[in-house]
Amino acid sequence: MSREKTSTVRWSSRLSYVLAATGAAVGLGNIWKFPYIMGENGGGAFVLVYLACILLIGIPIMMGEVMIGKFGRQTPARSARLLADASGARKGWSAVGWFGVLTGFLILSFYVVIAGWALAYTYYGFIGSFSGQDADQIAALFSDLNSEPSRLMGWSFLLLAATVLVVGNGVRDGLERAVNGMMPVLFVLLVIMVIYAYQRGNFEEAYQFMFNADFSKLSWKGVLVALGHSFFTLSLASGIMTMYGAYLPDGTSLVKTSLWIAFMDTLVAILAGLAIYPIVFGNGLEPGAGPGLIFMTLPIAFGEMPFGQLFGGLFFLMLVVAAFTSALALIESSVAWLVERHGFGRMKAALLAGGAIWVVSQLTIFSLTGASWAEFQLGSKTVTLFDGIDYLTSSIMLPLGGLMIALFVGRVVTRDISVRTLATSPLVYKVWRLCVRYIAPVAVVLVFLQQLGLFSL
Repeated sequence: MSREKTSTVRWSSRLSYVLAATGAAVGLGNIWKFPYIMGENGGGAFVLVYLACILLIGIPIMMGEVMIGKFGRQTPARSARLLADASGARKGWSAVGWFGVLTGFLILSFYVVIAGWALAYTYYGFIGSFSGQDADQIAALFSDLNSEPSRLMGWSFLLLAATVLVVGNGVRDGLERAVNGMMPVLFVLLVIMVIYAYQRGNFEEAYQFMFNADFSKLSWKGVLVALGHSFFTLSLASGIMTMYGAYLPDGTSLVKTSLWIAFMDTLVAILAGLAIYPIVFGNGLEPGAGPGLIFMTLPIAFGEMPFGQLFGGLFFLMLVVAAFTSALALIESSVAWLVERHGFGRMKAALLAGGAIWVVSQLTIFSLTGASWAEFQLGSKTVTLFDGIDYLTSSIMLPLGGLMIALFVGRVVTRDISVRTLATSPLVYKVWRLCVRYIAPVAVVLVFLQQLGLFSL
């Protein structure tokens, strides 16, 4: 069994790192959320604000996360502690690392269930389950999938088992080989779906919905939406970028690779919109946000379109690829910690981490299937354990983790260490330091307050 030490493992090339980090950033949210919020908040106007937020908040925090991993070459908590020690700071700053790992673990516990939906729909698409079905029948298909725990367990188990198998084979032989193969597949599937949407859908209306720069629709609330999405879309504060940074090849530019990752992540989101919304508008469907659009509305369109059986299956296969690359990234920190802390082989560590995630994922599965014990009363509302975990991670832990990272790398880590580790030009360094010391913390606090419902514009 492989006992790879984190300090000795590296990605084989800069391209492998960029593909892995892009695979981590690209997920289900890119496919449906970004195109929708872009269209609802002024199209091109929203894109300009979003790109500004990516440059001033997303990329600087990402660079800080990767810097922690690159300096320590260990798991996130250990790397943060080593960096704090070198900066003469308290060891308690290791919380920056373990907090991210815990966040990523909890996110993956429900992410594998949602990814299981995509896997099930890939099967449904290819066998023609969407053909000739109306809205009620598609709704019944989705309801049946969530009616019994065993069904959700089965589909989510398949994806989690594949994740464990890949990660258990090591960084280069498992993780790197998988993302090197699957990210090109994702881009090919996206391009195929865009071409299909162009030929069979209303491409012009979709383009206007997404890119028409209507500044009258861009409110301060829309700016806050752009700010929040720029932070979450790059998989920040979940331990991923710190862990991947520990494997960063020597001599690799943090600035250039971070820019490439942000560019590719945004490109995937835009292509996804060009694949989805021509079909939506071409079939007179409502461009509603969320899982309803993907799992309740688009299958109706695929069922009525020429070659819909093939392209419906390909669309959901694209979702599975995006979800799978994110799942690989989310579990890696837990696996590496078990190897580093307890000396387990990679496969044993992957099995243990996967087993723990599987157990916690039952909270989401039984929440979705309506188990009474998975519900609780919160004030006048009845919420599920899935709702609780989702709210805890997205509204509290991710913004709080991002704030901790910004404060740590911007105000605790010494200037000399950050200059050496980032290894960039004086001008770029000054801009980065300004962002992580002042701009990013204020922005993340605004996102945090907005997520808690304590701030709105």
